[in-house]
Amino acid sequence: MSARTRFALAIVVLGLLMTGPFILTALIVWLETHDEGRQQLTEVLLPHLGVGTMLTIVGFAAGVGVLRILFRQYVQGLLRMAENLRLMLGANRGFRVQPEGPPEVQMLASAANELATQRDEIFSDVEAQIARAKDSVEQEKNRLAALMSELTQSVVVCNLDGRILLYNNRARMQFRALSDAPGVAGGGELIGLGRSIYAVFERNLIAHALETIQQRLRRGAAQPQANFVTTTRAGQLLRVQMAPVLAVAKPQGDGGAAEETERTQTGFILMLDNITRNFETESRRDQMLHNLTEGNRAALANVRAAAEMLEYGDLPDEMRDRFRNVIRDEVQGMSKRLNETAEAFADSLKARWPLEEMLGADLVAAVQRRIEQRIELRTKLEEIDESLWVKVDSFSLIQALTYLASRLSDEFEVREVRFRLTGAGRLVHLDLIWSGQAMSTETVMNWELEPMRIEDESSPLTVRDVIDRHDGEMWLEREKVRHRAFFRVLLPAAVPQEQAEAELFLRGESRPEYYDFDLFAWSEKSHGIEDRPLTELVFTVFDTETTGLNPSQGDEIIQIGATRILNGKLLRNESFEQLIDPRRPLAPESAEIHGITEEMLIGQPAIDTVLPAFHAFAADTVLIAHNAAFDMRFLQLKEAATGLRFDQPVLDTLLLSAVVHPNQESHRLEAIAERLGLTIVGRHTALGDAIVTAEVFLKLVPLLADKGIRTLRQAREAAEQTYYARIKY
Repeated sequence: MSARTRFALAIVVLGLLMTGPFILTALIVWLETHDEGRQQLTEVLLPHLGVGTMLTIVGFAAGVGVLRILFRQYVQGLLRMAENLRLMLGANRGFRVQPEGPPEVQMLASAANELATQRDEIFSDVEAQIARAKDSVEQEKNRLAALMSELTQSVVVCNLDGRILLYNNRARMQFRALSDAPGVAGGGELIGLGRSIYAVFERNLIAHALETIQQRLRRGAAQPQANFVTTTRAGQLLRVQMAPVLAVAKPQGDGGAAEETERTQTGFILMLDNITRNFETESRRDQMLHNLTEGNRAALANVRAAAEMLEYGDLPDEMRDRFRNVIRDEVQGMSKRLNETAEAFADSLKARWPLEEMLGADLVAAVQRRIEQRIELRTKLEEIDESLWVKVDSFSLIQALTYLASRLSDEFEVREVRFRLTGAGRLVHLDLIWSGQAMSTETVMNWELEPMRIEDESSPLTVRDVIDRHDGEMWLEREKVRHRAFFRVLLPAAVPQEQAEAELFLRGESRPEYYDFDLFAWSEKSHGIEDRPLTELVFTVFDTETTGLNPSQGDEIIQIGATRILNGKLLRNESFEQLIDPRRPLAPESAEIHGITEEMLIGQPAIDTVLPAFHAFAADTVLIAHNAAFDMRFLQLKEAATGLRFDQPVLDTLLLSAVVHPNQESHRLEAIAERLGLTIVGRHTALGDAIVTAEVFLKLVPLLADKGIRTLRQAREAAEQTYYARIKY
């Protein structure tokens, strides 16, 4: 029985207690009196009936007022205290009950606060012991996360259902490049913990690779792997290597002789390489060789014919000069074609030794440190193009340049060298400059061909080996006017990497959490989604900022922000945030709330571009929003235009708060966060509100469990019974 029902029943009982005896007494007297007595009684009582009735009403009203005061102080006050005590027990341990109301209730609140303080001390001690016990496990996980984040190869780990449970930064960036809309919200809708790898790769392809690995496991292969090449929906060409994640289990036996352990596959690892550029380069090189062959065939025929004509001794001088000009022109033409081809494909003309892409300025800085530390020779920078990237084997190249500086110092008493780095089309010139005595070409050749040796450090490589490894060139040039000379090393240029990539790899925040090993034991086939616990579901928590508050009257979305919850953890690094051009003016009152101006929306994508990307980000998840009816109405009105339906289950933190705390006056997001002890940051931005909503939901989950609400079905049914569920937009 609810508190309001009990209060109404108490009023009825009070009314009966106050008027019942009077009415009953009057009825008995009336029945026991004769007709003449009744008439006399009526004449006596009738003048006083109005006064009696008035006194009865006043007394009844006073009784109701007293009853209401007592009800609010003792019943409703205790109900609010019970809700606050539940907050102290779970969601907000730092919360304390404010002593208010009658002295007895205040004493009860003070006693509860004292118990909560003692409880917190015990919990703190227990948590400290648990933290120490978990420290070694967390250290191992963090080491793995650190290792994965620094790998230069894209790595994705999945369970057998194809759900992603680990990935590194390189994979995140590569999947962004594979997105259909890489410019929308960073294009990160394809990858995320708990997402399906089948959004990128065809299911049958993965199944075939898994079957291949299973066959090799049955044959007892030490390193069972599978390789395949596939194209993505964005047209990218990927080379994929798959390796199994194995769990070792000892089969049960009779306990006799030692038995062999059994390897069971629990997931798989994908190592990805985007070979689109390599494939395109190979295709262009094949076409180049074809064009070069066909283009020079006619020129060689002309040269051959002219050379044969020059063999005739009686050939007139005029004809002889003409044939010589033909040979010169054809040879110049062939030389020009060769040079153009070499310049156009210098980035791919390299030895088979693997080269890494490196910022040229970083390479020069590394050479400087090596020379100054190893041979104590001063170095200076003369001209460095900070924008140049090179493809190099940095170790061997630094070794070669240090070797050359060492020979200059030992044999020509050079006391300072300078560096210059300039671009030359698809090539890069790296110059090692010095002032001093001239050097012969023969000396340079000897230095190139001798094995490198610097003091007690020797290498089987020569400078020429290093240059050939880069498919480059090196020569000596002199600046006679400035009395200087320099070695010029020709290196292949690399395509400059985007600055955004560097920011992602060098971000100074806490290391992103891109793994969740609990997913190894998770299978979507184990439960129907409606009957699965809230703690096992994957959620997309989102919020929108709009031009106004009336979606049915033409207001539009101007920003969508979202984050994800997986296995009870908020994945802050897996987020979606995008401004949207509404193609209509903003309401002044809305701009004051969210701070988004019309200038900020110029050039932003329209809703028909952003919504498909958000739909992909939220795929296979349960949606969560605060006052979800408002946000969902905007999405529903775009179904016809985009052809997209957000038909997954939806939970509303406003309704869930009303379920947990029905006696609280406010269920605004700020009020809920304050009750639950949360700090609000970035309020009234779509992503900021989404993160606060996610934190509120995570706090509400244990409070819902205390009320017996543990599954998605139970949460939805409970929310639908609240008063706020009737609000429509």
